Amino acid sequence: MNPAQKALWYIESHLARPLSLDEISEVADVSRFHLVRAFAAATGFSVMRYVRARRLTEAARALAAGAPDILRVALDADYGSHEAFTRAFRDHFGVTPESVRANSCLDELKLQEPILMDSTALDKVAPPRFETGKAMLIAGVGERISCDNGAGIPAQWQRFHQTIDDVPARVGNVAYGVCCNGDDAGNFDYIAGVEVADFSDLPREFSRVRIPAQKYAVFTHSDHISTIRRTVSTIWNHWLPASGHEVADAPNFERYDEKFDPLTGNGGLEIWVPIKA
Repeated sequence: MNPAQKALWYIESHLARPLSLDEISEVADVSRFHLVRAFAAATGFSVMRYVRARRLTEAARALAAGAPDILRVALDADYGSHEAFTRAFRDHFGVTPESVRANSCLDELKLQEPILMDSTALDKVAPPRFETGKAMLIAGVGERISCDNGAGIPAQWQRFHQTIDDVPARVGNVAYGVCCNGDDAGNFDYIAGVEVADFSDLPREFSRVRIPAQKYAVFTHSDHISTIRRTVSTIWNHWLPASGHEVADAPNFERYDEKFDPLTGNGGLEIWVPIKA
């Protein structure tokens, strides 16, 4: 298992909470010494430098969007004071937080986007089972995803876990990562959500999608969540072309049951790919 991939997933899905090198290396299941070298070799960053760059980038976005309280932005970025945040921000970007907020512009800043996890194909993928899934209503945190911002999905799940208690009419404890509304450029909507009984009382800030009753090829991803892109790539680029099955025009989704641990990324999940009957 690639420790740098595990570390990237953990950082992106826990960016809004305090992080330490010890904590990240524990999740990556290697020593601090091992992780520091593996992460630098894979990304060109030290672990904590990447954490700082990502937090300052998100802080810059909040300021350019007009965040009224710079101290609140500083605390969210894990800085203990306005002064410490301003010093780090100026050292990193060459400008002050106040100037970014006043200009509402990020064009001159060198932002650190999330680093994409490995999507190279696996040698093989375990054969799927075939099921007819029921119709479902899914509500949750949605975002438009493109080929160059898919690395932000772990942070989307972080927002989901912060808001899930506010979703009314929830059905069961399973979580779903739904891909829908794709276009010819490869963009799609991704919703980190749960099944709900209806949409009538759903607050406006939640995204929603109707999943029809549909036949699926269901794949099990047993490894750490950080390697899911490799499994998905193998399914779409290798298994499907060789299978004789044709993909249906319907949402595909990940299914996370109670065995999945969102804190560590372990426990496995299922990938449901719609196919024509």
